[in-house]
Amino acid sequence: MQMDNQVLPQKGFCSFRYGLSFLLHCCNVIIMAQRLCLSLTMVVMVNSTNPHDFPNTSTKKLLDNIKNPVYNWSPDTQGIILSSMFYGLFFIQLPVGYFVGVYSTKKMIGSALCLSSLFSLLLPLSAEVGEIWVIVCRVGQGIAQGTLGTAQDTIWVKWGPPLERGRLLSMSTSGLILGPFIVMLVTGVICESLGWPMAFYIFGACGCFLCLLWFILFYDDPKDHPFISIGEKEYITCSLAQQVSSSRKFPPIKAMLKSLPILAISIGAFAIIWENTILTVFAPTFINSMLHVNIRENALLSALPYLFGWISGILAGQISDFFLTRNILSVIAVRKLFTTVAILFPAIFGVCLPYLGSSLYSVTILLILASIAITCAFGGIVLNGLDIAPRYFGIIKAWTSVIGMLGALLASTSTGLILHQDPESGWFKVFFLMITISMLGLIFYLKFAKAEIQDWAKEEKHTRL
Repeated sequence: MQMDNQVLPQKGFCSFRYGLSFLLHCCNVIIMAQRLCLSLTMVVMVNSTNPHDFPNTSTKKLLDNIKNPVYNWSPDTQGIILSSMFYGLFFIQLPVGYFVGVYSTKKMIGSALCLSSLFSLLLPLSAEVGEIWVIVCRVGQGIAQGTLGTAQDTIWVKWGPPLERGRLLSMSTSGLILGPFIVMLVTGVICESLGWPMAFYIFGACGCFLCLLWFILFYDDPKDHPFISIGEKEYITCSLAQQVSSSRKFPPIKAMLKSLPILAISIGAFAIIWENTILTVFAPTFINSMLHVNIRENALLSALPYLFGWISGILAGQISDFFLTRNILSVIAVRKLFTTVAILFPAIFGVCLPYLGSSLYSVTILLILASIAITCAFGGIVLNGLDIAPRYFGIIKAWTSVIGMLGALLASTSTGLILHQDPESGWFKVFFLMITISMLGLIFYLKFAKAEIQDWAKEEKHTRL
């Protein structure tokens, strides 16, 4: 390894693997834009109490109605529509976790990005036909995006030198934070100037373009890539030479299901995604109901926390590595510290939101602080699966994602039902439920989380001679 580390020219950012990480970053930006676009456009898609067809409606009003069609969707229908994507995300995780080791990662990710983009392009037409078809589109998008999200983690098994996987992984996944910032910032302008359907067309077209780049630039194995330099190819190959063969055996399912550290990661992920769903999917609705701002201001307020979250997410990885390389904290202490910040503080800030909901600046500051805190998960629970079983990281990620998506499903559906019964004071119930679940998840994680490779993972390695 010391000899491998000497190849300094191949370790800089001007290399193909970092370009690949940036391409994945862009793909994550687009899939998050496609995922969250509806939560913002919902503000102008859903009916006002006034009918559209007044006899003296002006020409400008008629044009506005054509550009921005409005639908009579009740709050519980809106909740089901917003949560429907998570049904696709939920059911696809485990199959992808297994099949990603069997089929081409290039084809799985490229096809998933293409399908998600096509569903985005079809969504405005589906809304005209009926809300059932919107739900179908969102479920299909969830299946496609769940495939992409799970499959991309296995890329670094062959493309990521062990000492660089943290940076490569954080660079690519940080697109999940930048995506909401871009969609929240841009969608309001698009809705006002071009109409809300154009938001889906633009993000869908961008996804199709990235899909084309993906099929051209990515290869499953760096050995087969025609564009990568010989030096970088040798550097990656040599750095992975001592690692266990990437050929797959059926994972030790029974041992994994009994593993308390995996269960701790799963429950922690449940709490974090519950929080993130409330603070992300329903933030525009909360701002609209409490502050009554127009869609452009709503978009700006909803987008700003993600800019800070994107920056803090990148810094979280650097800071956690700093603690480890300087031996300031142990691996498990770093994971628990960053996970505590990621779960506890967003829940506290969320509970404060309804009490300060009348203050524009207070809401903005609380959402920014919550976004900064939740991205600390990049230095904690997100990496914990690599600590306890690096060989089965893909399967662990799929399993914990299933549990996490269950949190997203329940958070969206329960919030829609609560707000349907009580649109104003229901927000207090939403955020108190959030902090209760967050505290239970955090306590369980702190009790059972581990950072050393588990025995069942070691045994699988030792059987390969």
